[in-house]
Amino acid sequence: MAAVRDRPVSPHLTIWRWGPGMAVSIIHRITGAGLTIVGLGVLTWWLMAIAQGADTYDAFAKHASAWYGLVVLIGLTWAFFQHLFSGIRHLLTDTGMGFELRGNKAGAVATIVLSVIATIVLWAWLLGVVK
Repeated sequence: MAAVRDRPVSPHLTIWRWGPGMAVSIIHRITGAGLTIVGLGVLTWWLMAIAQGADTYDAFAKHASAWYGLVVLIGLTWAFFQHLFSGIRHLLTDTGMGFELRGNKAGAVATIVLSVIATIVLWAWLLGVVK
């Protein structure tokens, strides 16, 4: 029988020091799943409410304009922008840009900052705060 050797163990998350790049990569996956599950659910509900008539759409609009509906819609908006900017960051790194530690951290932080700013600006415009 062959001798059993210890195989190399892949580094575990507890070994690595968390950085912005790792966090944004994980957030990218979470926002993608959230947009798929929650976002498509809300979109389907909205389209079915439109198709079924005014009464059904009014019920949808009542829930969408309530505080909990706005929380979901604002969360989906942030998830969309975060996923978009993180996807652009991934696209740029696929071309060979941003592999240096400083550039990687700056790009990761920029995706978070830009997604928050874009969400605030869009919802300020939608709610009529900014014209």
